[in-house]
Amino acid sequence: MSVYNHPIIAREGWPYLLAVGLLAILFSKLFGVLYTLPLWIIFFFVLQFFRDPPRLVPVAPNAVLAPADGRVIVVEKIYDPYAQREALKISIFMNVFNVHSNRIAVNGRIKSIQYFPGKFVNADFDKASLENERNAMVIEANGNDITLVQVAGLIARRILCYARVGDLVKKGERYGFIRFGSRVDVYLPLHAEPLVSVGDKVRATSSLLAVMSHLDS
Repeated sequence: MSVYNHPIIAREGWPYLLAVGLLAILFSKLFGVLYTLPLWIIFFFVLQFFRDPPRLVPVAPNAVLAPADGRVIVVEKIYDPYAQREALKISIFMNVFNVHSNRIAVNGRIKSIQYFPGKFVNADFDKASLENERNAMVIEANGNDITLVQVAGLIARRILCYARVGDLVKKGERYGFIRFGSRVDVYLPLHAEPLVSVGDKVRATSSLLAVMSHLDS
């Protein structure tokens, strides 16, 4: 996987910032700043949406890290259709004010990646996990399968995943991005012990989702 040097503003947002910024500057010169205030509001909204701050990886052996910023909306035992096993599912909902850069949750090797076209219903709904556009990645981590699923939301229209099957990945590495509101589902083996509850707010890489024995041994 290519190295990402965290330029503070995600590369995915540069075209949007350039386009809106140039329009705002042009209209300001032609009509004055007051009349172009909506464009400047849009510019600063896009700027905050595409922020991508670096994160320190916590020293926490056998821990599964949060792959996204947001609010925990699901912690339950359910069937994982991507790794085809019973699993502990933890879902993180990202609103438009969260950082939307996605990070690797565990050290391991990417076993499979599957993309599914679908709907764009509100990502806060349970049915979004199986009906919305999504990209599922299974990571083999010391004999354990960890599934990370990027799910498009109501206004999200692009899921980006830069990882490839066979890649060796490390906790905290940036692997993808979802534009404008979405969720990430994490499926873990049943022996995983969750460290979060529904309603908790988490930050990608910085927050611990769960612990598993022998995950990093």
